[in-house]
Amino acid sequence: IKVDIEKYPNRHYDYFVGSVRDIIGHQGDAGIDVLEVLESMDIVSEFPEDVMAEAEAVPDAPSQEDLVGRVDLRQEVTFTIDGADAKDLDDAVHIKRLPNGNFELGVHIADVSYYVTEGSALNREAVARGTSVYVTDRVVPMLPERLSHGICSLNPNVDRLTQSAIMEITAKGKVVNHKICQSVINTTFRMTYSDVNEMLAGNPEKIEQFKPIMDSVSAMAELHKILEDMRERRGALNFDTSEARILVNEKGMPVDIVVRERGTAERMIESFMLAANECVAEHFAKAKLPFIYRIPDEPKAEKLQRFMDYASIFGVQIKGTANKMDQLDLQEFMAKVQGKPGAEVMNMMLLRSMQQARYSEHNHGHYGLAAQYYTHFTSPIRRYPDLLVHRMIREYTNNMSQETREHFEEVIPELATSSSTLERRAIDAERVVEAMKKAEYMQDHIGEVYTATVTGVQKFGLFMELENTVQGLIRTVNLHTGVEEAIEFDEEEDIFKGKKSEKTYRMGDVLKIRVISANKRKGTVDFEEIIEE
Repeated sequence: IKVDIEKYPNRHYDYFVGSVRDIIGHQGDAGIDVLEVLESMDIVSEFPEDVMAEAEAVPDAPSQEDLVGRVDLRQEVTFTIDGADAKDLDDAVHIKRLPNGNFELGVHIADVSYYVTEGSALNREAVARGTSVYVTDRVVPMLPERLSHGICSLNPNVDRLTQSAIMEITAKGKVVNHKICQSVINTTFRMTYSDVNEMLAGNPEKIEQFKPIMDSVSAMAELHKILEDMRERRGALNFDTSEARILVNEKGMPVDIVVRERGTAERMIESFMLAANECVAEHFAKAKLPFIYRIPDEPKAEKLQRFMDYASIFGVQIKGTANKMDQLDLQEFMAKVQGKPGAEVMNMMLLRSMQQARYSEHNHGHYGLAAQYYTHFTSPIRRYPDLLVHRMIREYTNNMSQETREHFEEVIPELATSSSTLERRAIDAERVVEAMKKAEYMQDHIGEVYTATVTGVQKFGLFMELENTVQGLIRTVNLHTGVEEAIEFDEEEDIFKGKKSEKTYRMGDVLKIRVISANKRKGTVDFEEIIEE
């Protein structure tokens, strides 16, 4: 239950007094543990009645009137590429090779802002939620499914309203022309990442099945490589860390943890979304119009210094200093350690050194991407800033008045701050649920032996990560060097060392461990080191 506390314990009585605000569920209900975490953070699934009423009033398909003034792109070979289980298909792409040798890339995003208007109950609720929240066994959406699975989902062979960024891109990855517009599209196929990856791998059955788009898929793979190389040349950092998916049964119990594979198709769509986000941000920055940007600040010197200290373990010097670190210097270091033991840990350490990204009315560029301009344009179904960007595109296109500028100048700072705060809340919820479910999974694997990598060193023990991404702790008392001895922590070197054996433990080391306990409520797992015979 959710309770409002009315009186706290005092010297007269040793209990709380409260009133029940809401019943969340019942002990033993499937998924009640996840619901408890979400409710404790005020992440609520149900939508208010007025929001649902507005959602129900949205039509199932656009009318002819809705198409007036839009660029008609229905003749383009356009398709979506998503995960097999995705239901809200909010982005589609088309590609053409132009006579001058350049590529035309069209990124088409569901025009959610056409249906979620400023001042509406739907908009009020979307602002309050800020983002959809994705936890192990469910999604708490920003908008009702009536929109996200219906008229705002770019399903095949139906007309859908979109906002499009159409870019002409050279063989060096430079955008030389672009058009940002309200549009209407009609997608040809609902593709999955695995379908596209199999086509690129030469699977004859898939190539035959999706013959009408094979040329497009080949051109997309070529352009993706061009864009990837361009970003690398300018200094973009590649944080290719492992992500896991926790599989649960009908009772919400975790039954497996699967590391996600990212093939060309996944990285290709990411490349195209990055290109569209940069293009839109640059367009409005250069137009000097009030706008919302996605900005991670430059890393703090002390965090970079700590990373450089760890880097010295590899015997590879990083150019520059912690106070003045160029992305290309970091990129060069990561290339040198790639493939070596502990390289993934260094990747993780570099990621931790970065500042958390946020939304802002000021454009400071994107440090990790080495991009001069960046915003979020590509996911208005699940992120409010993207929806706001779409609304601004429409308003600036139709009415470039001083009043319009002043309105956005006034509302953007508060919406940027609230969206950043709500995004952090969502990330916290996702982390708590993931840790809880991983610990619950490991409860069935007590006593089992694994290999694990040291990902952190603290005076009380070593943080470890298994290949399936489960993280846990070996406390100092559970480190075993093979001899009876004291194990001491060297704070300067960030290592543990056996006093007699001089055996050391440091970041990136791989140890054989046994699972000794797992606490679902705390989301923690404890290991002990095993000495191999």
